[in-house]
Amino acid sequence: MADVAALMDTMREHGEMLSSLGYKVRFDLTDTSTSILLDASAGSTEVSESRADADAVLKLTSDTLEKLISGRLGPMLAFSTGRLKVEGSQGVALKLAGLLGES
Repeated sequence: MADVAALMDTMREHGEMLSSLGYKVRFDLTDTSTSILLDASAGSTEVSESRADADAVLKLTSDTLEKLISGRLGPMLAFSTGRLKVEGSQGVALKLAGLLGES
């Protein structure tokens, strides 16, 4: 199980790149019952532990999120193998996938 605080720190490190997303994305971590909100809707990026409403909600384990952020797992492979489930805007999720591919 990946450390949630470390995942949030890594997202903050990628804040400049993620700021172009322009939306709110919530990561519901199924193995920790924690939710991380990535708010890039105001031109900057804020990462917090929150269950607030978001444009897209991604359901996955903390290990899967760690692999996505580090580039060891592609977003499309995670989705197609069932390790990643998307609720809400699929377009926002695809835009985030494109940004993760740039990191």
